[in-house]
Amino acid sequence: MNVSEGLSRVKSLLSHWATPRELPSQLTWKYGHESELLSWRIKARNYNTTVANLALLVMLMIASAIALVLYFSSEFIKEPWRTLSHVFVFALISIPAVCMTRQRMNFAYRFTASGAEFCEWKNFPEWTLRFLTCLAIVTAILFACMASLDRDASYLIYAVIGPAKVMLLRASMNSKIYRGVHTIFHLRTFEWSEFTEVVIDEKQGLVGLEFAWYDDYMKEDALSVASLFAKRRELDHLLAFFDERLPHLPRVARSIDRAA
Repeated sequence: MNVSEGLSRVKSLLSHWATPRELPSQLTWKYGHESELLSWRIKARNYNTTVANLALLVMLMIASAIALVLYFSSEFIKEPWRTLSHVFVFALISIPAVCMTRQRMNFAYRFTASGAEFCEWKNFPEWTLRFLTCLAIVTAILFACMASLDRDASYLIYAVIGPAKVMLLRASMNSKIYRGVHTIFHLRTFEWSEFTEVVIDEKQGLVGLEFAWYDDYMKEDALSVASLFAKRRELDHLLAFFDERLPHLPRVARSIDRAA
């Protein structure tokens, strides 16, 4: 089997990754004028997932503890409002926790005869602002209904304080600084000659390409690994592609930093 046939076979095997490969307007392929040998797009968690999952578990336990403490210390609230209000407290804490620890980045990879291009981007989640706005409205309506049904004006205080806190959170999330932190656009371009090793992390199901670069701060040459996020079941097909394109590079089995 010659090189062209091998590349065609790998490209066919990866065809089910054929999600739209359109890039955001902030990014443009450098080798876009060349025919692609292989390309795919995927959403992945580019951070230590074990730590994130543990953090989520801890935050859910804290949310449960806070909700239970508030439940048993608010005997003045009648049922079923007492239960509903504290389920709401749990949701208010846990939903942001889930969103923070399950974030995914958009990745797009494109290989041509000239080299490789890796794009990553994350747009600001506008849905969170809409969710908080709806949450504030629902909270106000809920406590207003409680005040009307139980004829207890104290609920009107919560009808003001609850939505006010939610809208304050929304305002802080809508700030320029917060938006900047949660909006990312990166493009990395490599020539084939820049790669020095093919790194395999079977535990995470990742393949990485090691490359050399000059560290201006340390004033010395350095090595880094570009992670290639893909479906675990396609690991062998991806390695076959690199066998065709980079047969001279050694394969090394070691851990890959997902955030690199």
